[in-house]
Amino acid sequence: MKYLLLPLLIFTLQFSAFSQQLSISGKITDENNKPIPFASVYIKNTTKGVSANSEGVYLLQLNTGNYELQFKAVGYSQQSQQIKLTANQVIDISLKTETYQLKTVAIHAGGEDPAYAIIRKAIKKRKTYLNEVNAYTCDIYIKGLQKLLAAPKKFIGFDVQKATNEAGLDSNRTGIVYLSESESKYSFIRPNKVHEVQVSSKVSGHNRAFSFNRASDMAVNFYDNFETWDGLSNRPLVSPIADNALFYYNYKWMGISVENGETINKIKVTPKRSHDPCFEGYIYILEDSWRLSALQLYITKKANINFVDTLKVNQQFYPVNSKVWMPATIKFEFTGGLLGFRVGGYFISVYKNYDLNPNFEKTNFAEVLRINKGTGKDSVYWNQERPIPLTQEEKTDYKNKEKLALKRESKTYLDSLDKANNKVKLGEILLSGVDIRNRYKKESFHYDGLLGSLLYNTVEGFAIDYGASYNKLIDTVNNRYLVLNGKVRYGFSNHLFNGTVGAAIPLKRLTLSLNAGSDITDLNNRQPVSTIVNSLYSLFERQNYQKLYQKRFAAAALYGRITGGWKASASVEWANRKWLPNASNYSFFSPSNHQFTSNNPLNAAQDVALFPENQSFRVSLRTTYDFSDQYETYPSGRVYLPSKYPTIGLSYTKGIKNLFGSDVDYDLLSADISKSNIDMGFYGRTSFFAGVGKFLNANKLFFPDFVHFDGNQLLAYKPGLNRFLLLDYYNFSTPDKYAEAHLEHNFMGFITNKIPLIRKFKLQEIVDVNYLYTPTLKNYTELGFGLQYLNIRAMYGISYNSGSKVNSAIRLGISL
Repeated sequence: MKYLLLPLLIFTLQFSAFSQQLSISGKITDENNKPIPFASVYIKNTTKGVSANSEGVYLLQLNTGNYELQFKAVGYSQQSQQIKLTANQVIDISLKTETYQLKTVAIHAGGEDPAYAIIRKAIKKRKTYLNEVNAYTCDIYIKGLQKLLAAPKKFIGFDVQKATNEAGLDSNRTGIVYLSESESKYSFIRPNKVHEVQVSSKVSGHNRAFSFNRASDMAVNFYDNFETWDGLSNRPLVSPIADNALFYYNYKWMGISVENGETINKIKVTPKRSHDPCFEGYIYILEDSWRLSALQLYITKKANINFVDTLKVNQQFYPVNSKVWMPATIKFEFTGGLLGFRVGGYFISVYKNYDLNPNFEKTNFAEVLRINKGTGKDSVYWNQERPIPLTQEEKTDYKNKEKLALKRESKTYLDSLDKANNKVKLGEILLSGVDIRNRYKKESFHYDGLLGSLLYNTVEGFAIDYGASYNKLIDTVNNRYLVLNGKVRYGFSNHLFNGTVGAAIPLKRLTLSLNAGSDITDLNNRQPVSTIVNSLYSLFERQNYQKLYQKRFAAAALYGRITGGWKASASVEWANRKWLPNASNYSFFSPSNHQFTSNNPLNAAQDVALFPENQSFRVSLRTTYDFSDQYETYPSGRVYLPSKYPTIGLSYTKGIKNLFGSDVDYDLLSADISKSNIDMGFYGRTSFFAGVGKFLNANKLFFPDFVHFDGNQLLAYKPGLNRFLLLDYYNFSTPDKYAEAHLEHNFMGFITNKIPLIRKFKLQEIVDVNYLYTPTLKNYTELGFGLQYLNIRAMYGISYNSGSKVNSAIRLGISL
């Protein structure tokens, strides 16, 4: 009986608690009766409070009692009010613009502004406040709003008007495109361990979705020397109180004000040079303690930021105890536009319930973020919990898009959407391929485009390589798919028909891959030349770089994450390998100095067999470890985060003689270490790869079994960490030992941002250094210099090989 009564007891207690909750609401305005967006309301000497919305409206839920409320906003005089709460109250507040008094300071002609002495003291105390708190927990509310402010009716053939109507925007293609709220419990241990649990979320237009708001993404600490905001800025942004801030900023003292007995200095900050990665605006520093109390900063396109025109950062601090101040609110506000589209919005976080002496016995800091199923809460919950009231526009958006979301989840709607989108068009048949999707069953089919399946090489002549695939979501918990694929290939000159089938099958944490059939494939298993590029060079330039052979095979592989940063794979393959001669001599043009070469890369003049037809059976094992076990947990599964440490890898391949008629007999052992995008601060980012290997046993192997390298002989290439700029595709493959090393440094505009005429193009300086050793090649070294714009880079490469002349060439790298 007591267990039956328990739900009733809980309900009674909850009802009693809610019944005692009363509200204080109102509007916060300035002297001109204009709303003050996101002003703060706090109970004095506590961290409990709320923020007004963008229209200055606030709502504070409290139990009956006596309170002293503090109404404050950066740039306005704080106002306090005693409240005896026995019923719901409406209290409108008008804040006056803060008047900053100027001390009597003697400034001689050419003398230094008083702000500099204050800034030097703040810089001196920077590390103290950066490391002041060893650990803490808090509750964080985050709200994000993004709006489409303007858009064309159509864009490159895409019907923008139709898309915005379906998304719930108005007829002018404007309105809210993203509205989300979330609450998280946040834990921190110095220097950088965090654990965040999202306990509730609400996303407009997605009734079952969770919010992607993250407290870590809102984290900003101007006590750090600089802020690294990937994507927004290619360069770190310098804090106004960084150790070297005086090199980057000009300062002007605006005066002092007094708040809660604290004297606050208002200081204007401006960059010394407009192109430097610096903020503009105001910072507020407490007298005597020299700590930050608030910031009103912004950064614009002048500093070469990406995606937005202007980004504003507002941060307020409050005392958690007599010695420590912590963030109270942080707000990012942005506007931007491109190609007729204009966007704007904000993200704001409100912090409360700080604990500076937490107990972390059960906290797993390997898990950086956890979002469980069921974080979505209803309107009753949010009306009680949200610290920032909704505006009428936001209420309307939630209501309208809730209906739209229910419609989108229905089978009728999904089927109608599929019916409209699954109409086959001639352009899809010829170019992009045909996609047939069933959203309700969570499956799709893809058929390759016909023109994209056509190719040309001198082995097959004109050929078709046509494929199709099927995908079905079979593990909704971990978001994993069953994939089936197949293709047919026919060469019109050598009259060879080939075909393959394959499958990728999820097995808990691992994936099983099965493939079999017959194919024409590159002699270099790194596939350094794409099919389309080789076709174009062969037909237009009469240069056949790609060398091919026929492989009939059956293969199986099992791969996945074992635990943490440890990944492994195992594969077996039986294959019959057959070298093929050229069968076509056709090209559209015949440049006088260009001639086709044989399909034997080691004998360009004669089409003699590179190797006899043979069979091989090989077993391959590979394992990697990146020294990190940090991950994020979503309702769809666990996502591991990139490690700050290098990844080491170990590989072993065994060719087994006489098994299923196998002719090969070899053992290859190799090891490698790599790391991408190592942050070098103002000087850009570095990536490196180094690998060594040796055939422990080379009793019997053929050219496809050699160790091959990712070379490049063409003007256009796809950049890669362990790719060479000028290396021949086949001539330096080895059946012996090897060592290779690659270093790439991206200066991220460190130099070009100082040149006014090209600064606006946001060019990035690239330096490549590549090295290879094999017994036949000896010491091969490359040095490349270039500039990158977006995903396109122009490089000038120089190569030198022991005993050979120096070579150089221009390369155009394109990353898709």
